[in-house]
Parts: sequence; structure tokens; C-alpha cells
Amino acid sequence: MPVGIFAGIAVRDFASALEWYKRLLGSEPTFYPNDVEAVWQLADDRYVYIIEDTGRAGGAVSMIWMDDPASEVARIAERGLKPVDVEQHGNVCKWVFHDSDGNETGIGGEVLPSE
Repeated sequence: MPVGIFAGIAVRDFASALEWYKRLLGSEPTFYPNDVEAVWQLADDRYVYIIEDTGRAGGAVSMIWMDDPASEVARIAERGLKPVDVEQHGNVCKWVFHDSDGNETGIGGEVLPSE
């Protein structure tokens, strides 16, 4: 039985990526395992981390499912980041963000029609 789920994102420059992900995720990391890695806890037993690894940087694709993704994207915009694309599939939307290495993080979830 898994104890926790970790999604890792390899980056070329840890310091600059750290600042970008703090703006995207809206907080300081939960902990730093070492000098080139930072971990955020998103929910119980659910984590995302960045790690400096120049050989693997740029290929990550991840999505964070939110109860109210539109509000979260608005908060991210207030922190200075804008999505590069928006995908809609029925009532599900995904706002796509790319870090400087090209890693993709989607913020998505069900969006109810406005009345």
C-alpha cells in the first residue's frame, strides 16, 4: 500500500525554478531534502517536487486537479504567472503553465456553467 505519491519535475537551474514554482504553487516548499530539491505537499500523502537534473529537465507533464480551478488560476495570475494555453473538454478545463525549461503543469478540474 503506498504511503504517499510524489511527482517529480527535473529543472536545469534550481534557484530560478524554485522562485517560479513558489509563485505557481503559492507557498514556500514544505521541506528541502537537500540543496537541489524542494518538496510541496499538495494534499494528504500527495506531493510535487522539483530537482536540479540538467539531463532530464524539460520533459515533465503534470496536472493538479482542483475543486475550483478557475479561482486558483486567478490567484496564480495575481502572483504574476499566466497560462500559455487553456484546454476545455466538456465541463473540464485545464490551464497550462510552462516553466523556463518547458515542463508543463496543468491546473484543472470541473468548471460548472455559470447561471
